Amino acid sequence: MKHRARFPAMLAIAGVVVLIDHFSKLWFLHHYQLGESHPVLPHLYFTLVHNTGTAFGMFQDNNKALLIMSYVILGVLLYSARGLWERGQEWAFFGVALIIGGAIGNIVDRHLYGQVIDFIDLRFWPVFNIADSAISVGAVLTGIGLLRPQKGS
Repeated sequence: MKHRARFPAMLAIAGVVVLIDHFSKLWFLHHYQLGESHPVLPHLYFTLVHNTGTAFGMFQDNNKALLIMSYVILGVLLYSARGLWERGQEWAFFGVALIIGGAIGNIVDRHLYGQVIDFIDLRFWPVFNIADSAISVGAVLTGIGLLRPQKGS
C-alpha cells in the first residue's frame, strides 16, 4: 500500500488527539476558574492555567511567532512523515501522528484564546494538557521508530 493510503490513517489518529484535547480543555474552561486547583490522586491535581508561551513557560506573550513556528513544524512533520510505514517505521508513524495531533490541538488554542489551556498538574512539573502529552509520547515513539532497524535492512 502506498504512503498516500496511510496518510488518512495518520490524520485520523491526529484528529482523535485534537478532539480529546479540545473537549478536555472546554470542560476545564467551563468547570474551573483560572488558577483553581483540585487534587485527583496523590501527586495529581487538575489546575487551570493559561500559557502564552511554549513548554515550561518559555517565550511568554509571543503568540504570533509561536503560531508561525507551529505551522512550520507541522509542515515539516507532514512532509517528513511520508513513507514511514512502508520503511518499517510503524512506531515513528504513530509517533508523528501523535505529534501532529498535539501540535494542532495547541494551535487551535492559540487561535481561539491567544494562549494554550493547561490543566494536568503533577506539582513537580509545569502544568500541561492532552496535546502536550501526545507530543511527548509521540516524540518518544518517533525516536524508537527511527532507531529501530528498517524492514529489509
